[in-house]
Amino acid sequence: MAGYHGFAYFYDELNGEADYDALHQYIVSVFKNSGLPGNIVADLGCGTGELTLRLAGSGYDMIAIDASADMLSVLQNKLMQQPGPQVLLVCQDLTELDLYGGLHGAVCTFDTLNHIGPFCEMQKVLERVALFLEPGGIFIFDVNTPYKHTDILANETFVLEDDDAVCVWQNTHEPAKMRTQISLRITADDEETTETFYEYYCAPEQLVQACASVGLAVQSVLDGETFAEPAPETQRLIFVAKKE
Repeated sequence: MAGYHGFAYFYDELNGEADYDALHQYIVSVFKNSGLPGNIVADLGCGTGELTLRLAGSGYDMIAIDASADMLSVLQNKLMQQPGPQVLLVCQDLTELDLYGGLHGAVCTFDTLNHIGPFCEMQKVLERVALFLEPGGIFIFDVNTPYKHTDILANETFVLEDDDAVCVWQNTHEPAKMRTQISLRITADDEETTETFYEYYCAPEQLVQACASVGLAVQSVLDGETFAEPAPETQRLIFVAKKE
């Protein structure tokens, strides 16, 4: 899994539509209702740490893990500017997740699993999470749906604009490989940065079965934006799984 590089420094500005507050409230509600066995929680694929910081503010002992050193650098700057709860930063490929101790909860959101690789790579992440999650621990993760890849991303081009940067987002759908190639061209201060990466997708049922095979019992699968029952046009699904 390749992490973001130059895009990391524009991620927050160009991702302004992300509703971190709603996601944070949903996760805290699930954690409280499930009765976590403790307070140690990992944010897997934490990015610039917007969700990490909110969960830390809610009293969880956070471990922020990302494959991108640039993303973690942005988060480190936020932590230096906003003194608060301590957060442990770890730069790791999630398919090789290796921690010193167990987790009581874990989250993996905003399509991180889609970025990991084909389904077999997603399975590796589930295996590693299950290895470190304590019995009764909760894992909450989301994925972009096949519908989003085939009907929304497809072969479309989008333009994201902010006061400081413009990003041209071009998609190339590769149905035979169940993935979408995403090419970014970011212009800021008369300088241009380009990045190319892939998002993969699979049937939701495959993820439920993969969880079960490693001792993670899926409790619910909901629309990742409304937190209601999914519809055929749902673009993101959010899963709640419990370590048996």
